[in-house]
This record gives sequence, structure tokens and C-alpha cells, in this order.
Amino acid sequence: MGVVAAQRRGPGEVRAVSKEDGMVTTGDAGGAPDREPVRFLVFAASLRAGSLNARLAQLAARTIAQHGGTVDLASMRAFDAPSYDQDAQDAQDGGGFPAGAEAFRRRLEASDAFVIASPEYNFSLPGALKNSIDWVSRARPQPFHERHGLLLSASPSMAGGNRGLWALRVPLEHLGARVFPDMFSLAQAHQAFAAGDQIADPQLAAWFERTIVAFMDLVEAAKHYPCMKRAWVEFLGERPGPATERVDQPAPVAARGAP
Repeated sequence: MGVVAAQRRGPGEVRAVSKEDGMVTTGDAGGAPDREPVRFLVFAASLRAGSLNARLAQLAARTIAQHGGTVDLASMRAFDAPSYDQDAQDAQDGGGFPAGAEAFRRRLEASDAFVIASPEYNFSLPGALKNSIDWVSRARPQPFHERHGLLLSASPSMAGGNRGLWALRVPLEHLGARVFPDMFSLAQAHQAFAAGDQIADPQLAAWFERTIVAFMDLVEAAKHYPCMKRAWVEFLGERPGPATERVDQPAPVAARGAP
């Protein structure tokens, strides 16, 4: 897997090029406007060869590229790591990470947002993904914090793996990730793909594309067009007051040494 970037060639036409794989796809951008640079880490949370979620992740990567985004398309196998063990971490030089967890941290930090296509295992998320999240959560600065995420799933079931996505939101949101409100779950995915790994049902295909584009618009706006000052206030049930308020906001102008 590697980086996929969109290159405009003519009216409405986009050529998506993976600089590491040589994967090339061409599609109609539908007259989409040029975007400011935004980079997305996209991967499927399944280790299985021929995973339905890998097919959905690849479709997401192509869609992002067609709409002007840059994609780092990865696989869960690249991020797989031994079960999290603080003793093992402490034993490494400088409290380092195993190779898979370090790759996940590095590629996550290099991206503005992430897209995960995750299978549902026993109404929850895959253990390999949770383990990788646990490892990376130990990094400082913690790379999920304030990074935007979109969750997708594909399953042969009628629920499409959606219950697993709700479980996946919990650790990500706890770590401060800005998980997109809309999620996309492809039910009966074993028979939902058409030739070229497109979604066969036109309505579902349009819904998938709208979800991806809406997420891209949000990430682009958050990175390039901040329009208000932000303050984070943590309220854990205490009575608000000087001793309990926790506010992270820009320092006053005088404190910044205004001219």
C-alpha cells in the first residue's frame, strides 16, 4: 500500500496515482472544486486476505483521490503488534514501540485525518485494531487527539457491521478523536460489489460518496479555514469554579507580547 494523490488532467477528470504501488485509477471528478492539501490515512482493520472491508477501504481511497485528497492507503497487517504490555514497552530503548505500532503512530501523525473500514467481531471491534490503538495511545503527543476520523464497515450480515463501529467510537472519542457523526455500513457486502469493486446499488453508492465528500469538506475546513476561537472546557460533575474549571484557550493578547 502507499500514497495516492489526485492529479487533474482535463475537465472533470482525475488520475489517482499511488507512488509506492503503481496503482492507478481514473474517474470523473464531477466538476469538484480544487481543494487545499488534505491527507488521509485509510486502512481496513482486518488481517484476512480478501477482506470485504479491505475492498471498502480501497473504494474509499479512490473516492478521496477523485475528490482532490491525498491518501496513504495502508493495511492492518502493517500495524499489527504484540499484545500491549507496559513491561515490554519499558524494556525497549526509550520506552519505544514495536514496529507495527510505530508505523501506525508515524503514519497517523503524517495525516490530517483517518478512515477505518472495520469488521464487526462479536458485536464489537477487532482485537488487533484495539491493541494497535492501545499501543499508539501511549505516544506523546497523543496522535488521536483532535484528529478527524471516519468509520466504515462491510459485512455479509444485514447490519453491515454497524454495531462494531459504535464500539470503535468509544476508545477513539475517549482519546479525543473527532469522529464524524455519520458512519457507513455496507450490509450483505459479499454480494454488494459490482465490477471494478464499485458498490452495485446506485443509491448506496451515492450515499457512500456523499459521506466521504462531507467528511473531506469538514477536514479541509478544520485545517485551512478556522473561523472561530476554540475553547475546551472539561466538566466532570464538580461545581464549576476557579479550582475545578479546566480551560484550554488562546492566551490573552498581553500575555503573548503584543506590540
